[in-house]
Amino acid sequence: MKDEQMTFTVTDDEGKNVECEVLFTFESDETKKNYMVYTDNTLDEEGNTKVYASIYYPEEEGVRLDPIETDKEWKIIETILDELQDAAQKQNEGGQA
Repeated sequence: MKDEQMTFTVTDDEGKNVECEVLFTFESDETKKNYMVYTDNTLDEEGNTKVYASIYYPEEEGVRLDPIETDKEWKIIETILDELQDAAQKQNEGGQA
């Protein structure tokens, strides 16, 4: 993972350009695909930042995203997000002495 902030722009259903921030990318040993987890920095009804995930192709120029279509792939991504959230919570708890 790189420390530099990566962003890209997508066009939504209404034709508006939306800037998205890449949170992290990873390759699954299980599926042999690359995934990108990103946000448009909007909030849901509970005030949580909306996060999205897609299949992406790092070897291609530009950003090409494909939808994740299997429950297995979603489970892999959810597991990684849970692990990152747990690690962040532990780090925050450790920092509040």
